[in-house]
Amino acid sequence: MTERGDLDLVIVTGVSGGGRSTVARALENVGYYVVDNLPQTMLVPMAELAFEAGEPARRTGMVLDVRSRAFSTDLTGAVRDLRERGFRPKVVFVDSDPDVLVRRFESVRRSHPLQGTGRLSDGIEAERLLLAEAREHADVLIDTSHLNVNQLRARVEELFAAPDQRQLRVTVLSFGFKYGLPVDADFVLDARFLPNPFWVPELRERNGRDEPVSDYVLGQPGAEEFVGGYARLLEGTVPGFEREGKRYLTVAVGCTGGKHRSVAISEELAQRLRGAGLSAHAQHRDLGRE
Repeated sequence: MTERGDLDLVIVTGVSGGGRSTVARALENVGYYVVDNLPQTMLVPMAELAFEAGEPARRTGMVLDVRSRAFSTDLTGAVRDLRERGFRPKVVFVDSDPDVLVRRFESVRRSHPLQGTGRLSDGIEAERLLLAEAREHADVLIDTSHLNVNQLRARVEELFAAPDQRQLRVTVLSFGFKYGLPVDADFVLDARFLPNPFWVPELRERNGRDEPVSDYVLGQPGAEEFVGGYARLLEGTVPGFEREGKRYLTVAVGCTGGKHRSVAISEELAQRLRGAGLSAHAQHRDLGRE
């Protein structure tokens, strides 16, 4: 007999201009029935309708934005109500740096929904305060500050494409410290203690996916201990995260520019985690930015 907890229910919220529409389209691409601009007061009735619909709506996404919050601002309470009724929703929060949001709104010459008669930055700050609790309790936090549309779509599809939602999925994300820390990272690893291939002329224009660069990085003293140690750490902690209901884990690996060391380490770490039976993939935030 089908239970409400069997419904694959994803609730998408986040800041205006953060990329919710892109997330919605990506969910549709991997088989979700997506309802956009849904008022929070309709979360429970919509979930019940999806449950009654059976297989056609077995994977349902609901997208909320600031206009829907005119009906209610208690997203956390609505999600709690769903869980008390037997549903197991996953909340995705889409975020971005305020300065990036300003540029996005200015590029399309739009005002912020909460701006009123104030400045654009006032609307962004008001919304951030309004959403603070929802952000804190989200199951998945996606920072789109450094992601283009295609990268965001790929991230969502990687997270939600597989039908089996029970196993924790690990994203090993390379990045460059000079571009800032990923705000959605659960672990941050620093690979800058390794010699930088940038200073090796024949490796400078290559990246960590290329075998010569990978061999150079992984062959340095301490590299094996670094990768092996963190692989064992993650293998040991993943079961605990799964018991606590966490489904997505982001391990960020940084070097100076996110091109050589962090990329090579991320690929190797993801490979070792897969070899240990974990669901893991490497993603490279800043590769190609230089």
